[in-house]
Amino acid sequence: MAATVIGGSLAGCADGDDSPQNTTSAGSSATSAGEGGAGGAACTPATSKEGLKLPAKECAQGKTFDASMETDQGTVKFELYGDKAPQTVASFIQLSGAYYADTSCHRLVPDFVLQCGDPTGTGQGGPGYTYGLENAPADDQYPRGTLAMARQGNKGDSNGGQFFVTLKDVPIPSDNAGGYTIFGKVVSGMDVVDKVAAGGVGADGTAPKTPVTIKKITVTEKKA
Repeated sequence: MAATVIGGSLAGCADGDDSPQNTTSAGSSATSAGEGGAGGAACTPATSKEGLKLPAKECAQGKTFDASMETDQGTVKFELYGDKAPQTVASFIQLSGAYYADTSCHRLVPDFVLQCGDPTGTGQGGPGYTYGLENAPADDQYPRGTLAMARQGNKGDSNGGQFFVTLKDVPIPSDNAGGYTIFGKVVSGMDVVDKVAAGGVGADGTAPKTPVTIKKITVTEKKA
């Protein structure tokens, strides 16, 4: 599928869609939750980028998690909302292993978002499955440091592997499919994101001028 990940700025763009969007790789198809891992099993990172299926959301349901994303620019830590977006968090944990390792953050829109999570670095890659929206804000407001899923415009079932962090409080208008899945927030390391954003966009007009590569992501369940 063709990809237009972010359409320029909050002021609008040529196709009238300036919201974060995502595509899966060519030939990938939607997979139901039942085809993933066994329900009730612990959420586990996959050891391969290949042959992935959508994991059962039950492993994340009703839980919250801490995630530490180590990059070559510093470490960013998130809180993950398994209680609000269980399917998304279950998928993120699965992809936190081999899939996200050594991938670059491929898209920067100044004063808007930094987007990551595509091993191809093109904005067109995906894990081979898609799933629907969860926990999209009714008021279209995404506070600074929001962790949310990118997707295709007007396709609510196109969440895959690409995610974004908002650089400031931003409104992102819903499209015909709704809003964008919020599944966590930055709890520390926003200065790392700001440092990358401060460098601006590189010569290709898409990627940040200051390259940032995810080295690894570690996720642990929060205990009461």
